[in-house]
Amino acid sequence: MNGVPQPAVAGLNGDAPTTEAVIFDFDGVIVESADIKTEAFIALYKEHGAQAVAAAVAHHQANGGISRRKKIRHIHREHLGIGLNEDGLEALCQRFSRLVESAVVDCAAVAGAESFLAAHHRRLPLFVVSGTPHEELMRIVDRRRLTPYFTAVFGSPPEKPPTIRAILRRHGLAAANVLFVGDARTDYEAAAETGLRFIGRVAPGTASPFPAGTAVIADLTELSL
Repeated sequence: MNGVPQPAVAGLNGDAPTTEAVIFDFDGVIVESADIKTEAFIALYKEHGAQAVAAAVAHHQANGGISRRKKIRHIHREHLGIGLNEDGLEALCQRFSRLVESAVVDCAAVAGAESFLAAHHRRLPLFVVSGTPHEELMRIVDRRRLTPYFTAVFGSPPEKPPTIRAILRRHGLAAANVLFVGDARTDYEAAAETGLRFIGRVAPGTASPFPAGTAVIADLTELSL
């Protein structure tokens, strides 16, 4: 694709290299939390009017996998004309966290997620790499009683590629033998940048954000190693 990096091909029919580890995004891959995050952006920006809400939702949905800090800073600067200092940004991020954390703890799991984790966590390392703030993500994973399934859980910062590279180094993993399962274009791009295989989760009734030819699944009942 004109020199643009692409993830290694991820087979769904036993034709891929041996899988030594799996890295998952969290929202939209392990839990059905996409609507919760969208509603939080609506609540955060409704005081600024319908146009600001529409812009916030559009930016959020077009940039899945990007940290909320980056999204909020961008929306305020580009759509409200407000430059946020660190204190103002932190206050908005904390408000966002209060809007979403318990709802994400209580929301449904993606079909097949918990059974996949239970079936595979003893035979190979499983990781989470998410754009959710790290401490919040750790609390959510713990409150959902998923912590024992994962070798490690990583939120933001940093962004996903440096976290993935650190996982590969620390655990002696070959990138071509590691599978990344994500639901956003940024997940695809992180896999491409770090040399991982990639499978996209595309929920039924939603448009795929991935290039044509990308291996996709509707939920984790379709994921097999």
